[in-house]
Amino acid sequence: MESNSWLSLDWFSPERLKAFEYEFPIAFYAMIALPLVYLLVEWLKARFSPKVPVAFRGEGIGFQFSSILRFIPFILLLFSALLMLLALARPQQTNERVEQWTEGIDIMLVMDISESMKIQDFTPNRLEAAKQVANDFIDGRFQDRIGLTIFSGEAYSLSPLTTDYKMLKNQILDINFKMMEASGTAIGSALAVGTNRMRESDSKSKVLILLSDGDNNAGNIDPETAAKLANAYGIKIYTIAIGKEGKVPYGKDFFGRTRYIENSMDVTGLKNIAEIGEGKFYRATDNKALEEVFNIIDQYEKAEIKETRYKDTKDYYDVYLKWAIVFFLLWMFTKSTYISNILID
Repeated sequence: MESNSWLSLDWFSPERLKAFEYEFPIAFYAMIALPLVYLLVEWLKARFSPKVPVAFRGEGIGFQFSSILRFIPFILLLFSALLMLLALARPQQTNERVEQWTEGIDIMLVMDISESMKIQDFTPNRLEAAKQVANDFIDGRFQDRIGLTIFSGEAYSLSPLTTDYKMLKNQILDINFKMMEASGTAIGSALAVGTNRMRESDSKSKVLILLSDGDNNAGNIDPETAAKLANAYGIKIYTIAIGKEGKVPYGKDFFGRTRYIENSMDVTGLKNIAEIGEGKFYRATDNKALEEVFNIIDQYEKAEIKETRYKDTKDYYDVYLKWAIVFFLLWMFTKSTYISNILID
Protein backbone atom coordinates (compact mmCIF):
# COMPACT_ATOMS: atom_id res chain seq x y z
CA MET A 1 0.00 0.00 0.00
CA GLU A 2 1.45 3.34 -1.00
CA SER A 3 2.44 5.76 1.71
CA ASN A 4 0.12 8.83 1.72
CA SER A 5 0.08 11.81 4.05
CA TRP A 6 -2.32 11.25 6.95
CA LEU A 7 -4.16 14.39 5.85
CA SER A 8 -5.22 12.73 2.58
CA LEU A 9 -8.94 11.98 2.35
CA ASP A 10 -8.01 8.81 0.45
CA TRP A 11 -7.66 7.12 3.85
CA PHE A 12 -11.46 7.16 4.08
CA SER A 13 -12.21 5.68 0.65
CA PRO A 14 -14.14 2.35 0.70
CA GLU A 15 -11.39 0.68 -1.35
CA ARG A 16 -8.75 1.71 1.17
CA LEU A 17 -10.79 0.60 4.19
CA LYS A 18 -11.62 -2.76 2.56
CA ALA A 19 -7.95 -3.38 1.76
CA PHE A 20 -6.99 -3.37 5.43
CA GLU A 21 -6.80 -6.33 7.75
CA TYR A 22 -8.09 -5.53 11.23
CA GLU A 23 -6.38 -6.95 14.29
CA PHE A 24 -9.35 -6.22 16.60
CA PRO A 25 -12.52 -6.18 14.47
CA ILE A 26 -14.63 -6.36 17.62
CA ALA A 27 -14.21 -2.57 17.82
CA PHE A 28 -16.71 -2.26 14.97
CA TYR A 29 -19.44 -3.58 17.28
CA ALA A 30 -18.72 -0.64 19.56
CA MET A 31 -19.39 1.68 16.61
CA ILE A 32 -22.85 0.18 16.27
CA ALA A 33 -23.41 0.71 19.99
CA LEU A 34 -22.56 4.44 19.84
CA PRO A 35 -26.09 5.58 18.88
CA LEU A 36 -27.50 3.51 21.73
CA VAL A 37 -25.04 5.11 24.16
CA TYR A 38 -26.00 8.56 22.88
CA LEU A 39 -29.73 7.89 23.32
CA LEU A 40 -29.10 6.57 26.83
CA VAL A 41 -27.10 9.67 27.78
CA GLU A 42 -29.78 11.98 26.39
CA TRP A 43 -32.47 10.10 28.30
CA LEU A 44 -30.51 10.31 31.54
CA LYS A 45 -29.93 14.03 31.02
CA ALA A 46 -33.61 14.61 30.32
CA ARG A 47 -34.60 12.49 33.29
CA PHE A 48 -32.29 13.81 35.96
CA SER A 49 -31.09 17.27 34.82
CA PRO A 50 -32.70 20.18 36.69
CA LYS A 51 -35.15 22.21 34.62
CA VAL A 52 -35.80 25.95 34.81
CA PRO A 53 -39.25 26.97 33.57
CA VAL A 54 -39.13 29.97 31.20
CA ALA A 55 -42.23 31.59 29.77
CA PHE A 56 -42.29 32.49 26.08
CA ARG A 57 -44.98 33.99 24.00
CA GLY A 58 -45.83 31.70 21.08
CA GLU A 59 -46.04 34.55 18.57
CA GLY A 60 -42.92 34.98 16.44
CA ILE A 61 -41.31 31.72 17.47
CA GLY A 62 -40.35 29.77 14.32
CA PHE A 63 -37.62 27.65 12.77
CA GLN A 64 -34.23 29.30 12.51
CA PHE A 65 -31.49 27.78 10.33
CA SER A 66 -28.88 28.84 12.87
CA SER A 67 -30.44 26.43 15.35
CA ILE A 68 -28.94 23.56 13.36
CA LEU A 69 -25.47 24.78 14.28
CA ARG A 70 -25.90 23.50 17.84
CA PHE A 71 -25.60 19.94 16.48
CA ILE A 72 -22.08 20.60 15.12
CA PRO A 73 -20.27 19.87 18.43
CA PHE A 74 -22.14 16.58 18.76
CA ILE A 75 -21.27 15.57 15.17
CA LEU A 76 -17.60 16.42 15.75
CA LEU A 77 -17.55 14.37 18.95
CA LEU A 78 -19.26 11.48 17.15
CA PHE A 79 -16.65 11.53 14.37
CA SER A 80 -13.87 11.62 16.96
CA ALA A 81 -15.32 8.59 18.75
CA LEU A 82 -15.79 6.65 15.50
CA LEU A 83 -12.22 7.35 14.42
CA MET A 84 -10.88 6.32 17.83
CA LEU A 85 -12.71 3.03 17.52
CA LEU A 86 -11.39 2.61 13.97
CA ALA A 87 -7.85 3.16 15.28
CA LEU A 88 -8.59 0.69 18.09
CA ALA A 89 -9.55 -1.93 15.47
CA ARG A 90 -5.93 -1.57 14.36
CA PRO A 91 -6.03 -1.42 10.55
CA GLN A 92 -2.95 -2.97 9.03
CA GLN A 93 -1.59 -4.56 5.90
CA THR A 94 0.59 -7.64 5.71
CA ASN A 95 2.94 -8.31 2.82
CA GLU A 96 3.76 -12.02 2.83
CA ARG A 97 6.69 -13.44 0.91
CA VAL A 98 7.04 -17.19 0.47
CA GLU A 99 10.33 -18.82 -0.46
CA GLN A 100 10.25 -22.44 -1.61
CA TRP A 101 13.36 -24.53 -1.62
CA THR A 102 14.39 -28.15 -1.78
CA GLU A 103 17.59 -30.12 -1.86
CA GLY A 104 16.45 -31.55 -5.17
CA ILE A 105 16.96 -34.87 -6.90
CA ASP A 106 19.43 -35.71 -9.67
CA ILE A 107 17.67 -37.53 -12.50
CA MET A 108 19.26 -38.98 -15.64
CA LEU A 109 16.94 -39.84 -18.53
CA VAL A 110 18.46 -42.57 -20.71
CA MET A 111 16.52 -42.91 -23.98
CA ASP A 112 16.81 -45.56 -26.68
CA ILE A 113 16.84 -44.09 -30.22
CA SER A 114 17.61 -47.30 -32.11
CA GLU A 115 15.77 -48.19 -35.36
CA SER A 116 13.20 -50.27 -33.47
CA MET A 117 11.93 -47.08 -31.81
CA LYS A 118 10.36 -46.23 -35.19
CA ILE A 119 7.76 -48.97 -34.63
CA GLN A 120 4.25 -47.50 -34.67
CA ASP A 121 2.48 -49.39 -31.89
CA PHE A 122 2.68 -45.96 -30.20
CA THR A 123 1.40 -42.74 -31.80
CA PRO A 124 3.11 -41.61 -33.97
CA ASN A 125 5.94 -43.98 -33.00
CA ARG A 126 7.77 -45.16 -29.89
CA LEU A 127 10.43 -42.44 -29.88
CA GLU A 128 8.05 -39.50 -30.37
CA ALA A 129 5.76 -40.84 -27.64
CA ALA A 130 8.73 -41.17 -25.29
CA LYS A 131 9.88 -37.62 -26.08
CA GLN A 132 6.44 -36.18 -25.31
CA VAL A 133 6.12 -38.01 -22.02
CA ALA A 134 9.69 -37.03 -21.03
CA ASN A 135 8.82 -33.36 -21.64
CA ASP A 136 5.70 -33.66 -19.50
CA PHE A 137 7.77 -35.32 -16.79
CA ILE A 138 10.22 -32.40 -16.79
CA ASP A 139 7.35 -29.92 -16.44
CA GLY A 140 6.38 -31.57 -13.17
CA ARG A 141 9.78 -31.20 -11.50
CA PHE A 142 10.90 -28.44 -9.13
CA GLN A 143 14.58 -27.54 -8.79
CA ASP A 144 15.69 -31.06 -9.67
CA ARG A 145 18.76 -31.43 -11.85
CA ILE A 146 17.93 -33.50 -14.92
CA GLY A 147 20.33 -34.89 -17.52
CA LEU A 148 19.83 -36.71 -20.82
CA THR A 149 21.64 -39.65 -22.40
CA ILE A 150 20.71 -41.21 -25.74
CA PHE A 151 21.86 -44.49 -27.22
CA SER A 152 21.53 -46.98 -30.04
CA GLY A 153 24.66 -48.96 -31.02
CA GLU A 154 26.64 -46.53 -28.88
CA ALA A 155 25.78 -44.09 -26.10
CA TYR A 156 26.13 -40.32 -25.95
CA SER A 157 25.54 -37.84 -23.13
CA LEU A 158 23.31 -35.21 -24.73
CA SER A 159 22.96 -33.03 -21.63
CA PRO A 160 24.66 -32.94 -18.22
CA LEU A 161 22.58 -32.54 -15.07
CA THR A 162 20.90 -29.15 -15.27
CA THR A 163 17.99 -27.10 -13.99
CA ASP A 164 17.66 -25.30 -17.32
CA TYR A 165 14.48 -27.14 -18.25
CA LYS A 166 13.81 -25.01 -21.31
CA MET A 167 17.15 -25.96 -22.85
CA LEU A 168 16.63 -29.60 -21.88
CA LYS A 169 13.18 -29.75 -23.49
CA ASN A 170 14.55 -28.20 -26.68
CA GLN A 171 17.22 -30.89 -26.80
CA ILE A 172 14.60 -33.60 -26.37
CA LEU A 173 12.57 -32.05 -29.16
CA ASP A 174 15.61 -32.25 -31.47
CA ILE A 175 16.28 -35.96 -30.85
CA ASN A 176 16.06 -38.00 -34.05
CA PHE A 177 17.24 -41.30 -35.47
CA LYS A 178 20.10 -39.71 -37.44
CA MET A 179 21.99 -38.69 -34.31
CA MET A 180 23.66 -42.12 -34.01
CA GLU A 181 25.43 -43.90 -36.88
CA ALA A 182 26.09 -47.18 -35.07
CA SER A 183 23.14 -49.56 -35.21
CA GLY A 184 22.05 -51.84 -32.38
CA THR A 185 21.06 -51.37 -28.75
CA ALA A 186 23.91 -50.72 -26.30
CA ILE A 187 22.04 -50.71 -22.97
CA GLY A 188 25.17 -51.41 -20.90
CA SER A 189 27.06 -48.51 -22.50
CA ALA A 190 24.08 -46.20 -21.95
CA LEU A 191 23.97 -47.07 -18.25
CA ALA A 192 27.72 -46.51 -17.96
CA VAL A 193 27.54 -43.07 -19.65
CA GLY A 194 24.60 -42.02 -17.47
CA THR A 195 26.41 -43.22 -14.35
CA ASN A 196 29.54 -41.34 -15.34
CA ARG A 197 27.52 -38.11 -15.51
CA MET A 198 26.13 -38.69 -12.02
CA ARG A 199 29.07 -40.25 -10.16
CA GLU A 200 30.39 -36.93 -8.82
CA SER A 201 26.95 -35.76 -7.72
CA ASP A 202 26.58 -35.15 -3.97
CA SER A 203 22.78 -35.24 -4.10
CA LYS A 204 21.09 -37.40 -1.47
CA SER A 205 18.87 -38.93 -4.15
CA LYS A 206 20.12 -39.99 -7.58
CA VAL A 207 17.80 -41.62 -10.10
CA LEU A 208 18.39 -43.09 -13.56
CA ILE A 209 15.37 -43.79 -15.80
CA LEU A 210 16.17 -46.20 -18.65
CA LEU A 211 13.69 -46.41 -21.50
CA SER A 212 14.32 -49.09 -24.12
CA ASP A 213 12.47 -51.45 -26.44
CA GLY A 214 15.18 -53.90 -27.37
CA ASP A 215 17.76 -56.46 -26.35
CA ASN A 216 21.29 -55.47 -25.48
CA ASN A 217 23.25 -56.40 -28.62
CA ALA A 218 25.97 -53.75 -28.85
CA GLY A 219 28.46 -51.87 -26.72
CA ASN A 220 31.45 -53.02 -24.75
CA ILE A 221 29.96 -53.41 -21.25
CA ASP A 222 27.40 -55.84 -19.91
CA PRO A 223 24.12 -54.19 -18.67
CA GLU A 224 24.20 -56.00 -15.32
CA THR A 225 27.79 -54.94 -14.72
CA ALA A 226 26.86 -51.34 -15.57
CA ALA A 227 23.86 -51.56 -13.20
CA LYS A 228 26.13 -52.75 -10.37
CA LEU A 229 28.46 -49.83 -11.05
CA ALA A 230 25.51 -47.41 -10.86
CA ASN A 231 24.35 -49.01 -7.61
CA ALA A 232 27.83 -48.56 -6.15
CA TYR A 233 27.43 -44.80 -6.70
CA GLY A 234 24.03 -44.82 -4.97
CA ILE A 235 22.01 -44.46 -8.17
CA LYS A 236 18.52 -45.95 -8.19
CA ILE A 237 17.48 -47.37 -11.58
CA TYR A 238 13.98 -47.47 -13.05
CA THR A 239 13.62 -49.42 -16.28
CA ILE A 240 10.76 -49.09 -18.76
CA ALA A 241 10.16 -51.65 -21.48
CA ILE A 242 8.37 -49.73 -24.21
CA GLY A 243 6.34 -51.50 -26.89
CA LYS A 244 4.55 -54.75 -27.60
CA GLU A 245 6.00 -58.09 -28.56
CA GLY A 246 4.88 -60.08 -31.59
CA LYS A 247 3.63 -58.48 -34.81
CA VAL A 248 3.76 -54.69 -34.67
CA PRO A 249 3.13 -51.98 -37.33
CA TYR A 250 6.26 -50.60 -38.97
CA GLY A 251 5.86 -48.19 -41.88
CA LYS A 252 4.05 -48.75 -45.18
CA ASP A 253 4.63 -51.13 -48.06
CA PHE A 254 4.80 -50.23 -51.78
CA PHE A 255 1.00 -50.00 -52.00
CA GLY A 256 0.63 -47.79 -48.90
CA ARG A 257 -0.58 -50.58 -46.66
CA THR A 258 0.60 -50.91 -43.06
CA ARG A 259 3.53 -53.26 -42.80
CA TYR A 260 3.93 -55.58 -39.80
CA ILE A 261 7.18 -56.98 -38.42
CA GLU A 262 8.02 -59.38 -35.61
CA ASN A 263 9.28 -57.67 -32.47
CA SER A 264 10.85 -59.04 -29.29
CA MET A 265 12.55 -57.52 -26.26
CA ASP A 266 14.63 -58.69 -23.34
CA VAL A 267 12.13 -58.04 -20.53
CA THR A 268 14.11 -60.26 -18.16
CA GLY A 269 17.26 -58.21 -18.68
CA LEU A 270 15.45 -54.94 -17.92
CA LYS A 271 13.93 -56.47 -14.79
CA ASN A 272 17.37 -57.58 -13.60
CA ILE A 273 18.78 -54.09 -14.16
CA ALA A 274 15.98 -52.56 -12.06
CA GLU A 275 16.49 -55.12 -9.32
CA ILE A 276 20.25 -54.51 -9.17
CA GLY A 277 19.59 -50.76 -9.18
CA GLU A 278 17.10 -51.13 -6.30
CA GLY A 279 14.42 -49.52 -8.43
CA LYS A 280 11.40 -50.84 -10.30
CA PHE A 281 10.60 -52.30 -13.71
CA TYR A 282 7.62 -51.12 -15.75
CA ARG A 283 6.02 -52.26 -18.98
CA ALA A 284 4.35 -49.71 -21.28
CA THR A 285 2.45 -50.97 -24.31
CA ASP A 286 0.81 -47.73 -25.49
CA ASN A 287 0.95 -43.96 -25.05
CA LYS A 288 -1.37 -43.88 -22.05
CA ALA A 289 0.48 -46.65 -20.23
CA LEU A 290 3.81 -44.89 -20.81
CA GLU A 291 2.38 -41.66 -19.41
CA GLU A 292 1.09 -43.48 -16.34
CA VAL A 293 4.52 -45.07 -15.76
CA PHE A 294 6.21 -41.66 -15.73
CA ASN A 295 3.50 -40.32 -13.42
CA ILE A 296 4.20 -43.15 -10.97
CA ILE A 297 7.94 -42.47 -11.04
CA ASP A 298 7.22 -38.77 -10.66
CA GLN A 299 5.31 -39.47 -7.44
CA TYR A 300 7.95 -41.86 -6.09
CA GLU A 301 10.80 -39.44 -6.64
CA LYS A 302 9.43 -36.19 -5.24
CA ALA A 303 11.78 -34.07 -3.18
CA GLU A 304 10.36 -32.53 -0.03
CA ILE A 305 9.58 -28.90 -0.78
CA LYS A 306 10.09 -26.62 2.21
CA GLU A 307 8.64 -23.17 2.61
CA THR A 308 9.92 -20.14 4.47
CA ARG A 309 7.33 -17.41 4.99
CA TYR A 310 8.22 -13.81 5.72
CA LYS A 311 5.54 -11.43 6.99
CA ASP A 312 5.97 -7.68 6.94
CA THR A 313 3.03 -6.10 8.83
CA LYS A 314 2.52 -2.34 8.88
CA ASP A 315 -0.02 -0.60 11.13
CA TYR A 316 -2.08 2.40 10.07
CA TYR A 317 -4.01 3.08 13.29
CA ASP A 318 -1.98 6.25 13.87
CA VAL A 319 -3.53 7.88 10.78
CA TYR A 320 -7.05 7.55 12.15
CA LEU A 321 -5.96 8.41 15.70
CA LYS A 322 -4.57 11.73 14.42
CA TRP A 323 -7.89 12.47 12.69
CA ALA A 324 -9.73 11.54 15.89
CA ILE A 325 -7.62 14.03 17.88
CA VAL A 326 -8.34 16.75 15.29
CA PHE A 327 -12.10 16.22 15.58
CA PHE A 328 -11.85 16.07 19.38
CA LEU A 329 -10.03 19.43 19.51
CA LEU A 330 -12.65 20.91 17.16
CA TRP A 331 -15.34 19.61 19.50
CA MET A 332 -13.59 21.21 22.48
CA PHE A 333 -13.41 24.50 20.59
CA THR A 334 -17.01 24.58 19.33
CA LYS A 335 -18.34 23.41 22.67
CA SER A 336 -17.17 26.68 24.20
CA THR A 337 -18.67 28.98 21.54
CA TYR A 338 -22.07 30.42 20.74
CA ILE A 339 -22.78 27.27 18.65
CA SER A 340 -23.54 25.30 21.82
CA ASN A 341 -26.83 25.58 23.61
CA ILE A 342 -25.79 27.41 26.81
CA LEU A 343 -29.05 26.58 28.47
CA ILE A 344 -28.32 22.87 28.18
CA ASP A 345 -24.62 23.01 28.95
